[in-house]
Amino acid sequence: MPSDGTGVTRRGAVLGAAGLAAAWSGGRASAQPIAGGRPVRVVVPYPAGGAVDLVGRLLAERMEPALGQQVVIDNRTGAAGIVGADAVAKARPADGTTLGVIGMTTLCAYKTLYNRLPFDPDKDFAPVSQISAGTVVCAVNKDAQRKNGWTDFRALVAWMRANPDALRFGTAGVGTTAHFVMSAVQKATGTKALMVTYRGGAPAVTDLQAGNIDMMFELTPGLMPIIEQGVVSPLAVGSAKRVGALPQVPGMAEFADIGLGGVDINAWEALMAPAGTPADVAARLNAAVRQAGADSAMQEKLRASGFSVETSESPAALAAKIQREIPLWRKLVEDSGAKLDT
Repeated sequence: MPSDGTGVTRRGAVLGAAGLAAAWSGGRASAQPIAGGRPVRVVVPYPAGGAVDLVGRLLAERMEPALGQQVVIDNRTGAAGIVGADAVAKARPADGTTLGVIGMTTLCAYKTLYNRLPFDPDKDFAPVSQISAGTVVCAVNKDAQRKNGWTDFRALVAWMRANPDALRFGTAGVGTTAHFVMSAVQKATGTKALMVTYRGGAPAVTDLQAGNIDMMFELTPGLMPIIEQGVVSPLAVGSAKRVGALPQVPGMAEFADIGLGGVDINAWEALMAPAGTPADVAARLNAAVRQAGADSAMQEKLRASGFSVETSESPAALAAKIQREIPLWRKLVEDSGAKLDT
């Protein structure tokens, strides 16, 4: 084959140009926005300022360049996440422009917990990707801690046993991770406490600081700022092992002697679309989540909050994870003894 005078054959030049054109075309196609570029709404089922909201906002900021279109957060609060989840399940058209940051309790526990739901967690969502993973941390109000001698988690449990229903603990509602962890603790230790419910974790955290409640289990991102400020005291995490952001705080496996060795609660959030979302759109959204999750700033912000980025290699991988975890959460619901109507 003759050379063009630069040492590159004409055939090689043609193939190189074709390769560049294909790469350019592929890059352009992969960057095409969904639904004609209309804004994408990401529903967060809890108030602004809480742990789930943090995850959603970090994701939305990084999905914008990944999708090439505007991504906005819509906080739809109430009923322990049901209001927001229902807004996602019923969104039309199912074209990828309405998504939701939905937790594992909604996806894996609510069909057991509730006699009736306005949506079917198994049928009314199209999985996109997991976003994050982590656990919950038990924190106590410092004034209550000093007054009652809660030097550590064992002392707190002993006080609860001696003072049934005297402890006021906050949750974002029955059916949340915090509720299930506290139910597991009470069942295992034979203690009783008074649950105070809120529309989300953020207002409960505010009341914890003010002393209106004594204690709460909450997703680590929701409590890390005031733990670092020394406003509240962390006594335990809900996972079996300690977490990197709180290396000094014991995990549940360290309390096997008081019956908590079997408690291991790991929390995660996922991006879900309405059922009927086209498979190619779900795949495009999955790729955008994975691209966002590769951002080092997002990884560091979640790591500092006690969470980590954990994405799904495909929508099908997330669907399989949900099915694997349903039996685990069903048992937590049954052990809690809770059964609700919406």
